[in-house]
Amino acid sequence: MFSFPENYEEGWTLQDEIQKDGIGLHTGLDCKVIIKPTQLAGFHVSLAEEPQKVIPIDISQVRNTPLCTTLDLRGKKVSTVEHLLAALIGVGLTHAHIEITGSEIPLLDGSAFGWIEEIEKVGMINSITSPKPRPEIRSPIFVNKGESVIFAIPSTKLKLIGLIDFPYKAIGQQMFSIELSPNNFVKEIAPARTFGFLDQLEELKKAGLIKGGALENALVCNGDSWVNPPLRFSNEPVRHKLLDLIGDLAFVGLPRAQIFVYRGSHSLHAEFAASLQNVLT
Repeated sequence: MFSFPENYEEGWTLQDEIQKDGIGLHTGLDCKVIIKPTQLAGFHVSLAEEPQKVIPIDISQVRNTPLCTTLDLRGKKVSTVEHLLAALIGVGLTHAHIEITGSEIPLLDGSAFGWIEEIEKVGMINSITSPKPRPEIRSPIFVNKGESVIFAIPSTKLKLIGLIDFPYKAIGQQMFSIELSPNNFVKEIAPARTFGFLDQLEELKKAGLIKGGALENALVCNGDSWVNPPLRFSNEPVRHKLLDLIGDLAFVGLPRAQIFVYRGSHSLHAEFAASLQNVLT
């Protein structure tokens, strides 16, 4: 039986390619992803219409888009990449080639677990080429946007501490901390689904967003309760926020650090990742 790596210290790629299709959260359109083994270190993307153009992903491609992370790949924008990237880096993959059909990554059930299941089916093997170096911070890093804060200090292990605070009774204040490893990611973070609020749905739809949103791919909060229970964890929302953070860190690599994030957002994560990129250069 296949088992995930013990830690993030080695280079790994897939044993065989995997493929998933589905609906994009914001476009509501069909999209497809093929993830292929590669010996190119890092994560690389190609578009189905130009498969020969293989583009390494990096933080400079990230665009600030509401409710998701969007990449600008030489003029072509691809949205909602964070759950897929979280799955890849979370299980310890360091080498992957992602071929995308469409302008968005399939949302699946709103978590990273659908990708995990496919990775388990094909397995992982050590890469021949070395992985990219992980960020090593020497002093604290602090980033804030309004009331949102992310703070990192040097550490030999990767520990994440997430805190959220919503005015909805069903969520309220939630905190979750985890010493991240591939196995802990698979069990404790990957199944956590994205969530939204019933009183905001119409406004988001008018803005041209969440056209593919449904009760099958997102938790919906109605103030004091959930429209589509049960939750997979009592604190599933804060775990999903850490899932998003992990996906947004895929652009620079998982740092050796203890990271605290309060009211995280994709734009906050991108600023933090850019600070980590400066450590690498």
